[in-house]
Amino acid sequence: MMKIDSHQHFWRYNPTRDTWITDDMSVLKRDFLPEDLALECKANGIDASIAVQASQSEEETLFLLELAEHDPMIAGVVGWVDLASAQIDERLQFLLGYKKLRGFRHIAQAEPDDRFLVRPDFLRGISQLRQFNFTYDILIYPKQLPAAIELVSKFPDQRFVIDHLAKPEIKSRDIKFWATHIRRIAESPNVFCKLSGLVTEGDWRNWNQADFKAYLDAVFEAFGPDRLMFGSDWPVCLVAARYAQVKQIIDDYLHNFTSAEKKNIFGGNAIRFYGLKEFTNGLAA
Repeated sequence: MMKIDSHQHFWRYNPTRDTWITDDMSVLKRDFLPEDLALECKANGIDASIAVQASQSEEETLFLLELAEHDPMIAGVVGWVDLASAQIDERLQFLLGYKKLRGFRHIAQAEPDDRFLVRPDFLRGISQLRQFNFTYDILIYPKQLPAAIELVSKFPDQRFVIDHLAKPEIKSRDIKFWATHIRRIAESPNVFCKLSGLVTEGDWRNWNQADFKAYLDAVFEAFGPDRLMFGSDWPVCLVAARYAQVKQIIDDYLHNFTSAEKKNIFGGNAIRFYGLKEFTNGLAA
């Protein structure tokens, strides 16, 4: 089975647009493009990836889709569209024409309203996704998990995936609230979770693998190995770790898991969630 990185980003660095890249993240202040990722994938035995939006614009979505069109290693794209727009039906119909577009994400973690995910206009947009077979990536902080739980309960037939374990406060070792709510959201069988973003929520310069064990234990207990997928969060991970180190954290954690479970976490679950079977069959051929 193919090994898939379920979460990475590309960009041509623009300091005016990319204000989230602060001075302490200066390693990210350059272009990151498919040829850069290809080197990391080759070195780490990864066959393909899912490119995920980092800027809230359809312009960036089309940029990612253009990259995907010319690069067979990009299995799919998670883009951005204004889900709260009154014209959402029209925009989804237009974007449906792009074969590698698998779903959408909104940077809900940055919204001042912790209940943004359940605002009526946003819910209307989410309600349109299933008819087009689009997925939705949930990017939040722990404080927004209650709204996320409410969101997924409203759409039991919609495929959702939580990015970066909902960003638990690993550096401060605050786990109780997050763990309680991650168990609750996992009760919805239509929700998956990405094993990504661990190092960036830890102490960037002084983390060790033991820091992540309690958080990984919690998501494995909650979701099980059939709803979890590896994601590097490259190049954002570079503020704290190399690609190989990020992958090694999950490799080491899975040491005693079965071969089938490892294959699912490193590819099978992403193929199933994002509907990549046709793509991966073609690439394997």
